[in-house]
Amino acid sequence: MDGDKGRGAAGAAGRRDYTTDGADRTGWDPGLEDDSGAVVKAVGRQIKLWREAAGLTQAELGAAIGYGEDLVSSVERGRRVPRPEFLTAVDEVLGAGGKLAAMKGDVAEARYPKKVRDLARIEAEAVELGAYGNHNVHGLLQTEEYARALFRMRRPAYGEDDLERFLAARMARQEIFHRTPPPTLTFVQEEVTLRRPVGGRPVLRRQLEHLLHVGKLRHVEIQVMPTDREDHAGMGGQLQVLKLRDGATVGYAAAQLTTHLMSDPKEAQVLELRYGIIRSQALSPRESLAFIAKVLGET
Repeated sequence: MDGDKGRGAAGAAGRRDYTTDGADRTGWDPGLEDDSGAVVKAVGRQIKLWREAAGLTQAELGAAIGYGEDLVSSVERGRRVPRPEFLTAVDEVLGAGGKLAAMKGDVAEARYPKKVRDLARIEAEAVELGAYGNHNVHGLLQTEEYARALFRMRRPAYGEDDLERFLAARMARQEIFHRTPPPTLTFVQEEVTLRRPVGGRPVLRRQLEHLLHVGKLRHVEIQVMPTDREDHAGMGGQLQVLKLRDGATVGYAAAQLTTHLMSDPKEAQVLELRYGIIRSQALSPRESLAFIAKVLGET
């Protein structure tokens, strides 16, 4: 990312209302926005045309690529966003010569609901990211089954297609861990987020094991804020601070139905200050991993 690109992303953010993964919004209709839906439907039509030209039914195509007929049908109708591996498999089986697989980039963009795309882009461009989570494990740290359990708890409830889309968007954001060069990623989690049995105790155990694994990566630091802390700078709620390559800082704060993505220097500075104090009040990364291991042993 060059400097102009970074400034463009931060400048585009300004201060706007967004949602973390399209999962919380003021309207209760969590369907695809017009532009995302157009892309997904176009990809679905192409897959259908190639399938019919190959003389295969949806069931036959599904069996050939290792997916169910229902999923193939949903993708062709534009109701499900196909994953990259789905497009790769379909392209190979239908002999599309890379034409279907080439749509991965467009589909990846469409996975993100419109209201979260700026956040996803900025996360992808960040050289440093710091996040404080006070209610559940931060989305970038969640296992797929933990995230799925969270989405299933939402009220009003989501349909399966929408749930899968939100889940895919959340998992896609975790690509930040595998970038080269790797960004510096720090997280502070409230103790309660390590103990709340989201999805049941087996799911929680695997989530804690995942935290221990991720926390040992050289570019990642996870800290725990013990419940018994008397002085706590994070009582205003969860937040995120992202630093871009050009030096710009973008802040992100969440509430019930809306979140704020902001690049105003004064607002971002407040969140950066708070996050720094939160980190100083939490357990050290080494103490935190030992704490997580202790909770895992008790779970």
